[in-house]
Amino acid sequence: MAWTNSKISRQYLADMIGNVAAFAYDADTIKNALFNNSITPDNDATAANFAFNAGQWANTNEVSDGAEWAAGGVALASKTVSVSVADVVTVDAADTASGSSATLTSVFGSFIYDDTLTTPVADQGLCYLYFGGTQSVTDGTLSVIYNAAGIMSFAL
Repeated sequence: MAWTNSKISRQYLADMIGNVAAFAYDADTIKNALFNNSITPDNDATAANFAFNAGQWANTNEVSDGAEWAAGGVALASKTVSVSVADVVTVDAADTASGSSATLTSVFGSFIYDDTLTTPVADQGLCYLYFGGTQSVTDGTLSVIYNAAGIMSFAL
């Protein structure tokens, strides 16, 4: 089992464009949940298997620390959708950080999902982010710093 890269969910794009799911990135609660290396992320999974606490995103593989990084993930703040660069649509948010006394071990990546969405699948995922290897913090702050090009970007 291994993480190797970051990807956008194929089903998320299909459901968004096909108006199957009412994604509202700016208005919905979008969360970032941390995961260990006991999974092999698959961006081609069905919507039912690319949702929080479903398929390989089962919470048994989640890494959390009480109030420091809550089970179920941390809500994204300052969410934006930008079209400021020619031929590119960027989805972004403020970097996400734990509390200052977190102990989180063997974190390999995170799963970004819509916690507001209930149909056709509750907590459907948008994407996953690979951290490049194991990350840990002991009694400190874990920060997920999103790429300068955003959490997701679509080149047209």
